[in-house]
Amino acid sequence: MELGFDPGLILLAMAPVFIGCILWEAWYWHKRGVAKYSLIDTLSNTGLAALHQGADIVATLLFIKTAYAWVYQHGIHVFVMNAWNVALAFLVQDFLYYWFHRAHHRIRWMWSSHVVHHSSERLNLSTAFRQSLTYPISGMWLFWLPLAWLGCPPDLVILVVGLNLAYQFFVHTEAVGKLGWLETVFNTPSHHRVHHGRDVQYIDRNYAGILIVWDKLFGTFVAETTQPNYGIVRQVQGHNPLKLTFHEWGEMFGQVWRERELRYLWKPPEWTAGSTELRKAES
Repeated sequence: MELGFDPGLILLAMAPVFIGCILWEAWYWHKRGVAKYSLIDTLSNTGLAALHQGADIVATLLFIKTAYAWVYQHGIHVFVMNAWNVALAFLVQDFLYYWFHRAHHRIRWMWSSHVVHHSSERLNLSTAFRQSLTYPISGMWLFWLPLAWLGCPPDLVILVVGLNLAYQFFVHTEAVGKLGWLETVFNTPSHHRVHHGRDVQYIDRNYAGILIVWDKLFGTFVAETTQPNYGIVRQVQGHNPLKLTFHEWGEMFGQVWRERELRYLWKPPEWTAGSTELRKAES
């Protein structure tokens, strides 16, 4: 299946739309005298986006597209490429996205990449730019291999992933309230504000990409009832993109080294060997 363009560049091609929306949102809040943006935070988000996009393009050229092509060639090919099956590819990818997102919150190795996205104490459209260049290492691309195995050509896999992420840009905002019946089916700004909250009732909730129904099916949905406090539990200070990218990797490997405990690599982010031993001793 030839698309006639490089699907890996879809997010880059949409950059003017994203930047225009960010400028509009910044103006919207400025007119109301509300400080939802700061220049240094926005510049940090933009720097992280550039690093992420560069790493993603390089990784796709080096091995990701080759991996999709190999799996596609050895797959079962239940997809016949027509409009209905392209729509089904979007649905399947969104389901896989839910599990990618959930894993990147609950497995420390993967969280070390995803934590970058959650590390701002602000939530605005520029926060969607706040991504990690280490996703190819933590394994984001692995979650889309089933699409190729089912018969989606590599270019289509890359395209539907990119369009799913493009949709999610628009849910990173406080300028939009609840959206009525749409809240029952789709991931909305209200649902995603919950996801970025570090409040106890909001942590590790609402993993949806486009459809919120996955969270409702698998027990991770929570509605927005109070204004979330944004950021992460162990809040990192500063705006240096390299510090934001690698701080959690450094902490994780530091714990592995100091405690000679490999389980830090795959246990949840809050897990510590000492606390587990304490619970066992008390039980």
